[in-house]
Amino acid sequence: MPTTNYLLPHLIDIAAGPFTMGSDKHGRNEAPAHCVWVDDFALAKYPVTRQEYALFVAATDHPPPLFWREPQFQHPEQPVVGPSWNDALAYCAWLCELSGKTYRLPSEAEREKAARGGRAHLAYPWGDDLPDHHKGGRDRPLSIVGSDGPNGYGLYDMSAGVHEWCADFYDKSYYAISSDRNPRGPDTGTRRAARGGSWRHEIRFSRCSARSALAPDKQFSDFGFRCAL
Repeated sequence: MPTTNYLLPHLIDIAAGPFTMGSDKHGRNEAPAHCVWVDDFALAKYPVTRQEYALFVAATDHPPPLFWREPQFQHPEQPVVGPSWNDALAYCAWLCELSGKTYRLPSEAEREKAARGGRAHLAYPWGDDLPDHHKGGRDRPLSIVGSDGPNGYGLYDMSAGVHEWCADFYDKSYYAISSDRNPRGPDTGTRRAARGGSWRHEIRFSRCSARSALAPDKQFSDFGFRCAL
C-alpha cells in the first residue's frame, strides 16, 4: 500500500492557568469579562495551510472547499480558505488516525487565551492600538501564514488572516452562565464559534476578545482553522 503523505502542525505549548476572558468595553457578546481557568494544551503555530489541506483532500477524496480553484488562493503557504466546521473536524480526525494523537479544534476559551499571548488586558496580541497597516479588503490579497506575529506565546496570525473555527456552539449570551474552568460553550446551538481576523474585512485585525460565528456547514472565503492538542 502507498504511504499517505501528511504534515503535522508545529505546536506551541500553553501552560495551565487563569486569564480574563471577554471584555466589558466592546460587543455585548463579549461581556461580561470573567476569570477563566484553562488547563494546559497545545495550539498550532500557524493556521492549516492550503498545502496541508491538499494532502488531506488527495488522501481521502474529501471534497475541496468552494474556493479551491480561485486564483487568489493558490499559494501553498496561504491558510486554506473555505472549509466548513464539519470539514475542519474531518481534517482533525484524519490527523488523529494517522498520527495516533488527539488533534481537535480549540475551544473559544483556549483560542482567546492563546491569542492574548500572556498579556491578558490588551485589546490585541501586541497592544491596544491598530497598526498602520490595518486596512484589508478584497483588493488586498490574503497573506501567507506567518505574516502577522509572533505574539507572546510564539503564535502567528492570531488576529489576522482568516476567521478560525472553534469547537464550541455559539451563544451571544453564554458568558453570563459560563463555567469558570475549561468552558466548552453551550450544549446545543445552530452556529459554531470562530475567532480571529479576516483578510477581506475593512479592518483586517480582530481584537482578542472579539467573537464571530457561522453555521457549521457554511463555507466562506475568510474562514479557516488551526489544530489544538
